[in-house]
Amino acid sequence: MTTAESRDPDTFDDVLGALEAARIQVVLSSSAERAAAVIRDQVTEGRLRSGARLPEDPMARALGISRNTLRESLSQLIAERILLRVPNRGVLVASPTAPDVRDIYRARRVIEAGCLRLGGAASAESRSAVQRAVDEGRAATAAGDGDAVASANQHFHRAIVALAGSRRLDDEMALLLAEMRLVFHRTGPAEDFHSPYVDRNAVIAELLVAGDIGAAVEALETYLDDAEQHLLTAFARA
Repeated sequence: MTTAESRDPDTFDDVLGALEAARIQVVLSSSAERAAAVIRDQVTEGRLRSGARLPEDPMARALGISRNTLRESLSQLIAERILLRVPNRGVLVASPTAPDVRDIYRARRVIEAGCLRLGGAASAESRSAVQRAVDEGRAATAAGDGDAVASANQHFHRAIVALAGSRRLDDEMALLLAEMRLVFHRTGPAEDFHSPYVDRNAVIAELLVAGDIGAAVEALETYLDDAEQHLLTAFARA
């Protein structure tokens, strides 16, 4: 599906419903940045996919903001490479390329491994969030819900970065995860790609809880190497 016209209208209605649910937060903050965060979350959670066109009027109404404020939000997301503006077509959700994959994984190795190295000093709640994401992934796998498996994987990596207790790193990871969800759309069924990594997430979480941070970092770095190659192979076949 590449445009709003080719999408299931119920799917885009779901997106508009999610935007409306977040409307009060956007209105109270009076912030284009907050509206951008809401739209970004729709990408991260897999509701907005590569190639989808974003019509301004219904989105602005759903968020309860002016079109000018929405345009500020869209411009921010374009700068983040999550959206792009195409002449005569408007604003679309971006479609990452193989070079994008390589660059994203360079950033992930630095950020995720660095944050995991701080895991020994992280709060019990932060470490618990990592395990909760593993449990979420296992439950989604058992239910055969590929999209939920993909979302649980996003939550796992977000929780890894949250171990550092840095809002700036959390914000940077949010951008990377949105791009990653678009990358994953190129690999075929979400369950086929993500399911093999659920158990590997569990191993990293177990090493973290056991305090074996060095082994956890090594497992994560190997995981990221394998995932990058997996994705690049899928892109080559596409």
